[in-house]
Amino acid sequence: MKRLQGIHKAHIPNPALNELGKLVGQWTTASTHPAVPNKVLAGKSSFEWIEGGAFLKWYLEVEEEGFPVGIGIFGSDDATGELFMLYFDERKISRKYEVSVNGNVVKWWRNVSGFSQRYSWTIKGDGNTILGKGELCEDGETWGKDLDQTFTRVK
Repeated sequence: MKRLQGIHKAHIPNPALNELGKLVGQWTTASTHPAVPNKVLAGKSSFEWIEGGAFLKWYLEVEEEGFPVGIGIFGSDDATGELFMLYFDERKISRKYEVSVNGNVVKWWRNVSGFSQRYSWTIKGDGNTILGKGELCEDGETWGKDLDQTFTRVK
């Protein structure tokens, strides 16, 4: 056990993730998706620091049959300056996304043959609303709509 005591020294904020701190909190979501046209889908999300701020965890749930509950973990590579999100959901789907933050816009994407995705979250003025836009490409050329969400901060 003595050897594991030192692990708590790594439970500190990761400075590379500072700009993602504006996401921390609990949110309700209103989503639209091409698979269910003309319907607004309720849901919830939360963002919280884990391991003392070494990582940021994202929990997401859309309250509609066929939409998976998922978890994302944001981290970084200090040597390259890159940010990443590892995603996993109840379907046992596991994906790696690249992430960028520029002011109040967070983008995440993956370019994989047959199923590329890209998302942008724009954090509005007071920080209590996020507008999310998603796109999907299955043929390597044509991008179409994917999940769009409006996040409203609960706390």
